[in-house]
Amino acid sequence: MLDTSPWYVRTRLKTRQLLLVVALAEEGNIHRAAAALSMTQPAASKLLRELEDMLAAVLFERMPRGMRPTLYGDALIRHARAVLGSLDQAQEELSALKAGRLGHVAVGAITSPGVRVLPAAVAAVKRTHANLRVSVEIDASNVLLEHLAQDKLDVVLGRLSAEHDKLQLRYEPLAGEPVCAVVRPGHPMLVAAQDKAQPIALADIARATWVVPPVGSVLRHRFELMFQRASLAPPSNVVETPALLFITRVLEQSDMIAVLTEDVARYYAVHGMVAILPVPMDCQMDDFGIITRADSLFTPAASVMIEALRQVSADIYGTHSREAGAR
Repeated sequence: MLDTSPWYVRTRLKTRQLLLVVALAEEGNIHRAAAALSMTQPAASKLLRELEDMLAAVLFERMPRGMRPTLYGDALIRHARAVLGSLDQAQEELSALKAGRLGHVAVGAITSPGVRVLPAAVAAVKRTHANLRVSVEIDASNVLLEHLAQDKLDVVLGRLSAEHDKLQLRYEPLAGEPVCAVVRPGHPMLVAAQDKAQPIALADIARATWVVPPVGSVLRHRFELMFQRASLAPPSNVVETPALLFITRVLEQSDMIAVLTEDVARYYAVHGMVAILPVPMDCQMDDFGIITRADSLFTPAASVMIEALRQVSADIYGTHSREAGAR
């Protein structure tokens, strides 16, 4: 049952007041904000005054040449943008449903599930929902979660860390990320290992030239810790980069060794671009999973995509997410 007691119902908060707050934030001037909303300056001033009286707070500081949000104004601007954005999404969704479409879903993924899980899930969705528009973004978890918070993404395939504990997020773990050492096909160490039919010891490659993630990344930390646990100094002869295209090209033209997550390594190995070196790599990454905002409802498009991600992950990794298992 609809709750009619919230303050915004009692005070009859107007959508145009939210529009005005956002326009003032963008224009910094009551005259330009009023013009953007096709209203007169006196009408805009009255709307703002009524809103400030309603909230018992000054939202904008009046300056000689414009207006600047106060601390209260900044807070309301943030929420006003979220409300108006949600209304826009509702209208888009309704229009899509009326036209027989499910609308649009934006998905972000870190590299490993981005090359193994997401392509199969998107293909499955498009087979059954040809008119569903899908946007895909591949990036680091921190970037993707920021875009999720900004409503630029509906779903993220990524990892959570301690800094995300206070965010309102749902998390469904899917799989961990083993790590591999990769080289160019025909690399001398690979040939020697195949001739001896035995794995390479970590100590044998500690002095090699390595292509590694940048300092500060989780994989770089785990990589160096792996050598320390084996009582070895971490490699100092390194090239630092997260760029996969550069990594595959530099391996092709040298005898360097790169560290990659297993899914990414296998993807490039299948296409003959790298070969996986038979060396134990005890530096597995934390698990990744499906991340969504706990304060938002799934759109029909997002629900379809999430179900496809769950099914593909179950087929690949042989496991089900907590949410899928509970249904």
